[in-house]
Amino acid sequence: MIDKIAAKVDRLRTRNAKRDSRMRDVLRVRQGDIGGVFPGSFSDDYPRPLIANFIDVAARDLAEAMAPLPAFNCSATNISSDAQRKAADVRTRIANFYVSNSDLQLQMYKGADWYNTFGQLPAIIELDYQDMAPRIRLLNPWNVYPEVDRFGRTISLSQVMSMQAEELAALYPEFRGAIMADGTRPTTSLDVIKYHDKDIDVLFIPSKKNLVLSLAANPVGKCLARVAERPSIDGEARGQFDDVLAVQLARARFAILQIQAAEKSVQAPISVPQDVQEIALGPDAILRSQNPQAIRRVSLELPNGVFAESAQLERELRQGARYPETRTGDISASVITGRGVQALQAGFDTQIKSAQATFARLFSEMISLAFEVDEKLFGNAEKTIKGSDDGTPYILKYRPSRDIKGDYTIDVQYGLMSGLDPNRALIFGLQARSDKLISRDFLRRNLPFNVNVTQEEQRIDIEEMRDALRQAVASSAIAIPQMAAQGQDPSNLIRAIADVVVGRQKGQSLEDVVSKAFTPEPQPEVPAAGVAPGMGQTAPVEGGPVAAPAAGPMAGGAPDLNSLLAAIGA
Repeated sequence: MIDKIAAKVDRLRTRNAKRDSRMRDVLRVRQGDIGGVFPGSFSDDYPRPLIANFIDVAARDLAEAMAPLPAFNCSATNISSDAQRKAADVRTRIANFYVSNSDLQLQMYKGADWYNTFGQLPAIIELDYQDMAPRIRLLNPWNVYPEVDRFGRTISLSQVMSMQAEELAALYPEFRGAIMADGTRPTTSLDVIKYHDKDIDVLFIPSKKNLVLSLAANPVGKCLARVAERPSIDGEARGQFDDVLAVQLARARFAILQIQAAEKSVQAPISVPQDVQEIALGPDAILRSQNPQAIRRVSLELPNGVFAESAQLERELRQGARYPETRTGDISASVITGRGVQALQAGFDTQIKSAQATFARLFSEMISLAFEVDEKLFGNAEKTIKGSDDGTPYILKYRPSRDIKGDYTIDVQYGLMSGLDPNRALIFGLQARSDKLISRDFLRRNLPFNVNVTQEEQRIDIEEMRDALRQAVASSAIAIPQMAAQGQDPSNLIRAIADVVVGRQKGQSLEDVVSKAFTPEPQPEVPAAGVAPGMGQTAPVEGGPVAAPAAGPMAGGAPDLNSLLAAIGA
């Protein structure tokens, strides 16, 4: 079986030889070794480029713009059911735990860079048996060969790693004899193949007769790897900068020629008239001549087309890399209206939008796989996770078999407004919401930042109810003059409002102090006339039965809150 896997990986490496060559060239240019990609382009006097590494600068800036993570939310099938909404909120917190536990935000700064540079971003679910949780890991596409079917599903993932024999023997001391056999030196570089599919996970050294270092069956029975591919015209992985390496070289060569021309202009020979017999060299040298204006250096003028060609090369480099001038502060448009700036940024924004659509699908598949792995492998484990919702920390205890329960769906949204600037994004969302084109729930899920939709809705409800309660207490004070004019005693109402103020000063919640202050005092029972205490009020007495007194507060007693609010009127 290992022999078949080794032969399969060899075929994959042969099939992707051109891809690997492009990746190698781009990697060396980004590392500053453009001379290694184009041998003989630089002299001994100038062995390295004299300009900034434009490709590396553009790649890092583009990756940092793409790196922010989307919002992860699980939706309830019935939004009117509180139980389903609560279950969806629990799954949302579990999904965000996977993200934070995997350090996915930090990984994305590298992942977005790999995606732009190499045109691919593989990811795999790893099993953490210590924390009993799945982890998402992004892989460097360099020497990684995914197999994908026609539906975009990953069948297998092969990763070729190069390690020194001594380092490999330290990692696997039980195989040290086999690794160092046949006169292998400690510094010898060995290829190690890591293969994963729905059946097996294996790590072996093909040059050592397919020596197996690690072998384990896939406990899930499903390939746990996925790959995000940058769109290309021929289906092969192509990076953002594959076609601009030669332009970068031309700029570097042109900069050297300009430096050499400047040096020759400064070090040009001195022209003197015929009567000069002695030439003194050095600073403050004196030359005697009857024609001193003829003493000068021979001018070596650069044609104006040189500078025009240098600017043209920079424009070609920016156009090929799709990196606008506005990213480096070169704005040649109106900053008042913003239209020119927006036009210059259009190509940059569309790149981010298309990449985010690809990342959203990748994250959706990875979180769904993490749900499935968590339920199948750690289903009965009671786990405690900690997190933060909109700045508020929380602690959640969950059991995958109970809280996931076969629902692996996840909604990954970068937001409708992710391609807009904050001002236009806010206006667009509010206008769509005011015209009832979208709901509040939909708008919250598409905001360009992470929001716990269910908890945020609860907070808004609480705020609105507190505002209504605060307004009711303030409105009850208006009834005090009216009660005094009608001869009623407003002292209880004044005392209740004062208790509310004192309670708030002590830090108590508004609903607690209002409920306590406006709770009516229990009234003593008053027996009817002619009825002895402790007897029923409808017992017959002399003159016939006597009816019980009407319900309501006693004269001079404290009125309840409903009576006060009813007396206020409109």
